[in-house]
Amino acid sequence: MTEELAQTRHLATEIPGPLSTAAMQRRKDAVSGGLGMAIPVIIKCASGAILEDIDGNRIIDLGSGIGVTTVGNSAPRVVARVQEAVAAFTHTNFTTAPYMGYIEVCEALNRMTPGSFAKKSILQNSGAEAVENAIKIARHYTKRQAIVVFEHAYHGRTNLTMALTAKNIPYKDGFGPFASEIYRMPLPYAYRWTGNPETITEDALKIVTTKIEKEIGAHNVAAIIIEPILGEGGFIVPPKGFLPGLQSFATDHKIVFIADEVQSGFARTGDWFAVNNENVEPDMIVTAKGIAGGLPLAAVTARAEIMDSSHVGGLGGTYGGNPIACAAALGSIETIEQENLVERARHIEKILFTALRAIAAKHPEIGDIRGRGAMVAIELVKAGSKDPNPELMAKVIKYCQSKGVLILTAGSYGNVIRFLPPLVISDALLNDALGVLAEAFDVSA
Repeated sequence: MTEELAQTRHLATEIPGPLSTAAMQRRKDAVSGGLGMAIPVIIKCASGAILEDIDGNRIIDLGSGIGVTTVGNSAPRVVARVQEAVAAFTHTNFTTAPYMGYIEVCEALNRMTPGSFAKKSILQNSGAEAVENAIKIARHYTKRQAIVVFEHAYHGRTNLTMALTAKNIPYKDGFGPFASEIYRMPLPYAYRWTGNPETITEDALKIVTTKIEKEIGAHNVAAIIIEPILGEGGFIVPPKGFLPGLQSFATDHKIVFIADEVQSGFARTGDWFAVNNENVEPDMIVTAKGIAGGLPLAAVTARAEIMDSSHVGGLGGTYGGNPIACAAALGSIETIEQENLVERARHIEKILFTALRAIAAKHPEIGDIRGRGAMVAIELVKAGSKDPNPELMAKVIKYCQSKGVLILTAGSYGNVIRFLPPLVISDALLNDALGVLAEAFDVSA
């Protein structure tokens, strides 16, 4: 069915249609109310950049399951490898009875991630679990406790990763107490920076490094962890030079520099990894989302001496690196390489920026357009100011949904629309979606 799914937008009913509306009541009765929902439909099948719901509506997917289906939904190479793997065996636990898929994924990660030094990897189930392991490994390696994080950061929903995450609602409120020895630093958010924009990098680095030295003590810091492009915080791109400067400081003080590439990795930003843009070579890199074409998999890759510093049995987990997920990852990596999706992401960036700038020229409520590759966002404000405009964002989202276009929100102020299309989306389909977005601003602003 998915192979025949037309890559066109089509409305068979209103959204939500009658079948989805009925199913939503079942969802309400059976599923925790603590789970959010971006669009009120029930998906029947999906292929490439199209989701088809149970009412027969074909919806353009500009969210990729929050950056997961980078190679498209039900990508042929992913499907083929998964079918072969599931027919062979479904589980042994790698630390019980190893298998080649786990080893091959680690070999690929060690090869692809930045850094000419020797690297090793471990596989986990989710981005949050991988971040937890990264912090655990860094603390064990350095024999230090303090972890430095940043404003607007998102690193997960487990207890430790909630402590690392900045935003209270909806991620943290009422879920404490949280893990200790977490220290949050200011982030140079260019659009909202109140200092001199010409010296933002130097000023921000001075503020951060001074706070670390005076308030924590650099000799107490095990790791600095940062998203090279912040995801849930609103696709904030640190200014040029900030990441290299931060890494240099970390190196000077024997601090493990961790890049959280859960959302920005695997060709999403027009490079294999976002840190490649400034030739940054992290001591450790955390990946997930786009790694396995939709199956749950995550990884920690780091300098070999860091990864080997833990005692035998100190790392592991029952499902981490499941053989079926490993097969999917190998199919996803092969798809990115064979279909040149790194370059495709750069092409998508041009389409996105061209269309979004045209909309912004008519609507001053678009205060900022930012991002790289197929990881782009717009920040909505009240015209003539930088005051957040979540009301307009909600109207735009609702209109797009009604016309069969799924887009996602983000941002610490609840006023950012983010675009994470599958890298296999056609120009025609992307432009159709952006046309709907333009209509949404015309009728809503």
